[in-house]
Parts: sequence; structure tokens; C-alpha cells
Amino acid sequence: MFFCSKHFYKLIILFFILTNACQLQEQNKNHGILFLKNRSDIIKINYTNKNDVINMIGHPHSKSISNENEWYYIERTLAKGQLYKIGRNLLKTNNILVINFDKYGVVSKKEFYDKKDKNLIRFSEKNTENNLTKKSFVERFLSSVREKMYGNR
Repeated sequence: MFFCSKHFYKLIILFFILTNACQLQEQNKNHGILFLKNRSDIIKINYTNKNDVINMIGHPHSKSISNENEWYYIERTLAKGQLYKIGRNLLKTNNILVINFDKYGVVSKKEFYDKKDKNLIRFSEKNTENNLTKKSFVERFLSSVREKMYGNR
């Protein structure tokens, strides 16, 4: 009897509308070059040159400041968290490929860092003092007066 009622059909239609609007695939935000690991496996040391790398992967995201022959490629994928982490993005993949070329433009070394490898890199805890951006007494005094005059607008 329940299957024949009007309300049951309305519930079924409502159920199909709600489930049809739900997305079954995971929503990802990608940055950089997708499938960087697969593309880095194609590169051969002492065989592939700069033009081949550009054709396979594309132009690098960054080049080293001190060495023009060191290229960096980045892949980053963010996914939406679970229901209890509303609005937070989870880092799924965070890969970096570093390619070094010799003076002839042939790949001499390639290094691939994933999310686990980057946690092992240690950074210095020292802070560098910058004397160029320090404000003088007069400049600090005038900026505080300006904040007090125009701060309540």
C-alpha cells in the first residue's frame, strides 16, 4: 500500500534529484604540470637535451638564480577534505622535479621530490637582519601619527 501512495512517488523523485546533483568524483584543484612523475620517467640522463625537455614537459616554472642550467617543474593537487573538515583543502600530491643540464644542454642530473621527500629537507633557523628596510625614528613617529589621524575612517 505504501508503494502506491502519491507521497512515495514524490520521495523517489526528490531522491533522484538530490543524488543526481551530487558529484561522485573527487573535486581536485591542480596547479602545475599534471602527472609529473610519468613525464620525468621519460627523460633520460646524458641523452635528452633542453629542446626535448621543453617538448615533453613544457617550459620550466622556475630557473635557478645562480645557475641558468637548473630547471624546476612543479605539480600540486589539492582535494576537498572530509565532511568534518568543511572547507579545508587537503594536499594530495606535491611533486617537484629538478633537472640539471651540462654546458652543452644535455640532462646531467634529475631529481624528483614528492611530498614525503620534502619533509626530510632541513632548513636553517637563522634569521637575517635587513638594515635597508629599517625605519628611522622620524619615519616611525610620522607613520604612527598618520595611523592615529586616519585610522578611524
